Amino acid sequence: MDKSELLAPNKPHPLFKLATELGPLLIFFFVNSRFNLFAATGAFMVAVVVAVAVSYLVTRHVPIMALVTALVVIVFGTLTLVLHDETFIKMKPTIIYCLFAAILGGGLLFGRSFIAVMFDQIFNLTPRGWRKLTLRWALWFIAMALLNEAIWRTQSTDFWVAFKVFGMVPLTMLFAFTQMPLVKRHHLEPATLEASETEAGDVSKG
Repeated sequence: MDKSELLAPNKPHPLFKLATELGPLLIFFFVNSRFNLFAATGAFMVAVVVAVAVSYLVTRHVPIMALVTALVVIVFGTLTLVLHDETFIKMKPTIIYCLFAAILGGGLLFGRSFIAVMFDQIFNLTPRGWRKLTLRWALWFIAMALLNEAIWRTQSTDFWVAFKVFGMVPLTMLFAFTQMPLVKRHHLEPATLEASETEAGDVSKG
């Protein structure tokens, strides 16, 4: 077997990917419902680390979004527990969404789209398609950051936890689904795999 094949990431089953993404959130919700937000934060931190480790062991690869999210969870979770202040874990989604929006917006300024890298997906779109898709996701992340701020500042902790698990995730999945017409409309069939990998995310043309 070729060495590159040994190092190449395995394609995970969609249900496996869903489990590693939703599992920590469900644990967060369950522990909060039984104990309190601080216990839930500790359990969430452990679950996120386990999810990343399992993902790497199974696929030999961890998506960039998962790594960034795990890092922010650890940092803000630690601040929450050490300072015994709920504010940090409640602001965590806001920080993550703003960070992703900044990455996408900054990429556009330099003629690149980091959508494929962030979501660990393979796309081959026209430059116009890349620009539209990237801008839409950047605006979506900003909207979600504002929504998270509005929810945690005006609602109870239990409501915020429930919305984080059962509101933000479905809303994001629904938004991703609504972008499929744009992806299909601007999809290109690459002449070669090398050409696809080289031009992926290039918004400087067209």
